[in-house]
Amino acid sequence: MFPSLDVAIHSMMIPNPMPQGGHALTLPPGAVAVIAPDQGLSGCGVEARALELDIIPTRYLRNMHSITPKAQIRLLRAKVAQVGLGGLGGTLLEQMLRLGVGTLRVADGDDFEESNLNRQALSDTSNVWRSKAEAARIAAARINPSVTMDARHEFLSQDSLPGFLTGADLAIDALGGMTHRLTLQQCAAEADIPLVTGALAGWTGYVAVVMPGQPGPAQFMGLDNGAEEKLGCPIPTVNLVATLMATEVVRLLSGEPSPLTGKMLLIDLKQLSFETVSL
Repeated sequence: MFPSLDVAIHSMMIPNPMPQGGHALTLPPGAVAVIAPDQGLSGCGVEARALELDIIPTRYLRNMHSITPKAQIRLLRAKVAQVGLGGLGGTLLEQMLRLGVGTLRVADGDDFEESNLNRQALSDTSNVWRSKAEAARIAAARINPSVTMDARHEFLSQDSLPGFLTGADLAIDALGGMTHRLTLQQCAAEADIPLVTGALAGWTGYVAVVMPGQPGPAQFMGLDNGAEEKLGCPIPTVNLVATLMATEVVRLLSGEPSPLTGKMLLIDLKQLSFETVSL
């Protein structure tokens, strides 16, 4: 089916020790970087084909006993639309890049502030007052250049969200506050794609999966941002909520049902309690 691509992959594969013993045929990131432009493909497209040939991209060698080759192929060919590149969004972006989600469309119209440095993975002292979208582009090129990245410096609205979500397999709500979450949930439903959503305030947070037409947290949590502003955003809560969201993204893109479909996981790190409620 892809003779020239297959020949190129086979010519650059190398045996690599497996963590559990033995060897596997692998494709190094440098080989992917050479093959992709020559074949007119994205790096993730080359990596997906390599997995179909039972050749493991070295980047994902340590995934293979937690994420099956079939699931990894699905991730590499997936398209995700993420709104927000702040605390949750920056951490989620890094995880999506390292997981190998093939196409990432992300948007945030904000610039970094000094108060973001306590928690936002994309922020550092060199990019304060610079665009979060530009930081996302730089991070993608540094972490996983095989991923196709479309980073937009804009605040999405009810008018622009439908176009932003078009063609995506899944939407991620990484917004700060509560104001625009219901609009995103409604637009994801209209696009007929699942929405993974999460929020936090202080040491508490929630994560939910909203399938098209189902109720979601945005319908019950109101529009008041007071809790987050009053209680703050410590990084342990940010990272935990983002990680739980990323786990559900992997599950859904792999074709597995989510245990949070139609439900909301409530987290309280002060009490170290986790409770699931039906919506």
